[in-house]
Amino acid sequence: MNRLHSLPGADGFWMPGEFEPHDGTIMIFPERPGSWHHGAEPALPAFLQLFRTIAAEEPLYLLVSPRTREKAVRLLQDVPNVHILEIPQNDAWARDTAPTFVRNAAGEVRGIDWQFNAWGGTVDGLYADWAADNALAGRFCDRMGYPCYDAQHFVLEGGSIHADGQGTILTTERCLLSPGRNPQYSREEIGRMLCGYLGAKKVIWLPRGIYQDETNEHVDNVCAFLRPGEVVLAWSDEENDPQYALSRASCAVLERETDACGRQFTIRKLPVPAHPVCITEEDLEGFDFAPGEDVREAGERLAASYVNFYFTGHSVLLPQFGGENAQSDALAAELMQTWCPDRRIVPVPARELLTGGGNIHCLTQQIPKGGKV
Repeated sequence: MNRLHSLPGADGFWMPGEFEPHDGTIMIFPERPGSWHHGAEPALPAFLQLFRTIAAEEPLYLLVSPRTREKAVRLLQDVPNVHILEIPQNDAWARDTAPTFVRNAAGEVRGIDWQFNAWGGTVDGLYADWAADNALAGRFCDRMGYPCYDAQHFVLEGGSIHADGQGTILTTERCLLSPGRNPQYSREEIGRMLCGYLGAKKVIWLPRGIYQDETNEHVDNVCAFLRPGEVVLAWSDEENDPQYALSRASCAVLERETDACGRQFTIRKLPVPAHPVCITEEDLEGFDFAPGEDVREAGERLAASYVNFYFTGHSVLLPQFGGENAQSDALAAELMQTWCPDRRIVPVPARELLTGGGNIHCLTQQIPKGGKV
């Protein structure tokens, strides 16, 4: 184990932008019955599309349990560039449980091992047993040979932060100031912590995220960097939609703030699906909720957003929700193609992923381009 107890920023490391070149992507094979109904079979086509699309452009590191290893090997035996690693975990949210990676000017890459407590611990966490998830980042770094910063004193999920690679971090107040994460720290102390660990100079605090986002409104569902100085923001023009006020509050912050380099933000507004995406009675029939786990209800609105996309080397993997939102899906793809003309837009059916509690970005964690120390 190569555990580091200094601060990455002081060591000359910083968090790069996700739009920068990757050395690979980490994902986790789904199985948890409280997240993935009917044995994860309905969600598996979307997962397989993600696995195959990512592996066509960069190495995919797929984490499995002893129960899913054989199935993963069988389904992906014809797909090159997939590295299957047996590492214990509680669920498939690689963005939140895998390491956050930082790099330096020489191209050296290191991981950060934050504390994970299932999005709120005993206050409002979503399940009661997260020990394997909390250990995952350190185990991955050990397995792959990445030096790893020990940040276990601080609760943070990867989906709660976004970086521009030039010193600016996006986050939301609703998430990082929630009582189930780090109530012992003030907003100012949390900001300094983020800057120290992510090698940043400025934190932009958006007030809110996506309505009904059970992660306490992660930033990766509402606002993301397309490139330095340019962000995409989830949007609604419907005054009776709860998202209307939330997005405007965040837009107001972005309009008055500048980034770490002093630039004003170019804000690209990406409409949320026109029709709410809700969980159904049929969906609920296939779940097996454990004691202490957040239980879903039929008719519950899910946190559908197109901002939960993922950059691969040459593509944008974009959520699509289908059905009555087909027109919204098409508009999102058209806008993203306009804003990312040098990448292809890959639509991914994401309703089943959303039924499990998240979207594409939540399931993926990038390893930035570089080399190990």
